[in-house]
Amino acid sequence: MNGAAAIEVAALAPEDKPALLSLLARCGLPEAGVRDHLSNALVARQGSRLLGSAVLEIYADGALLRSVAVEEDARGLGLGIRLTESALALARRRGVRRVFLLTETAARFFPRFGFRAISREEVPNSVRASLEFTTACPESALVMERAL
Repeated sequence: MNGAAAIEVAALAPEDKPALLSLLARCGLPEAGVRDHLSNALVARQGSRLLGSAVLEIYADGALLRSVAVEEDARGLGLGIRLTESALALARRRGVRRVFLLTETAARFFPRFGFRAISREEVPNSVRASLEFTTACPESALVMERAL
């Protein structure tokens, strides 16, 4: 990994879609439903190489932050932080008041952004009806929320 070249966080470009789906697969994250929300996808890119991602699913009563992923050889560079902060900024620009997420592996990562654990029943129905909630993530996944 060449740290010298600048890494930018930007909106997903159409040509990034295959690399995004490949990244999610390598990171063990579900692809189900992500294609329907690519207009709210952000990526970290160094030149033409996609290094990370974050996707927002925006619903009537909140947004679901999902697909926060960073290539293994790019971890430790703060890309997960930059992607999460950029996704929260995008949610604010879109008028979202509450952001939710599901995680099995990153429960210690998200509290630094103000996320707190909640029960599934506290998630609005519009968000809970997403593929991420209904089929992609197991019931054992931790649910977290952040008010904006």
